[in-house]
Amino acid sequence: MAARIEGVKVSATFPTPILVAQLAEFEALNAELARIVLAREAVQATTRHSNQGGWQSSWDMLDWGGAPAQAVVAAAKTVADRFTADRQGAPAPQAWTAMAWANINRGGHSNVVHAHGGCYWSGTYYIDDGGCAGGSALGGEFEIHDPRGPGPAMYAPLLTYALPGMQSVGGSERIPCQAGRLILFPAWLMHGVTPYTGGRSRISMAFNLGLAEK
Repeated sequence: MAARIEGVKVSATFPTPILVAQLAEFEALNAELARIVLAREAVQATTRHSNQGGWQSSWDMLDWGGAPAQAVVAAAKTVADRFTADRQGAPAPQAWTAMAWANINRGGHSNVVHAHGGCYWSGTYYIDDGGCAGGSALGGEFEIHDPRGPGPAMYAPLLTYALPGMQSVGGSERIPCQAGRLILFPAWLMHGVTPYTGGRSRISMAFNLGLAEK
């Protein structure tokens, strides 16, 4: 005797927010940011964190980046407020604290997979995409790793779930960089940058948003 199924309810459980915004009329802002970052590179040795090659500034860009850097972080705070709520789902805007730094990747450079501790939201803003806009073959994509772990891919790497957006379960997804693009994500999410193979300077600004002490 066969059992009859009356229906199946599908829910998206444990979703992870990835916020992608595009700044309007960003060209003048990015031109000034690129000038500031390249000038900083000329006088400051790189730090070593997630960067594999390339240059990464100290984490005080909001001090030396001036009004352009402050404008990017202000936009990020606006987006963060829109998508931050209390446990009852009510809007919960915050007096966010912020720290920021700049990254320059050139041919062959990348950023290893990592997460950011001690903050709530993390993000990146693209000042010069190095020709990567539109998902070209130059690499340099922002790569996020599935926080649910490798389970399905480890046991049955050729299988996945027959639901929208599940093709990369247990693996990673990539977001092409594009000038003027702002990405926010939970700070605990493992992420990195794939190797960039272009001939230009791929310039980005990264930042962390934390909660102010009460």
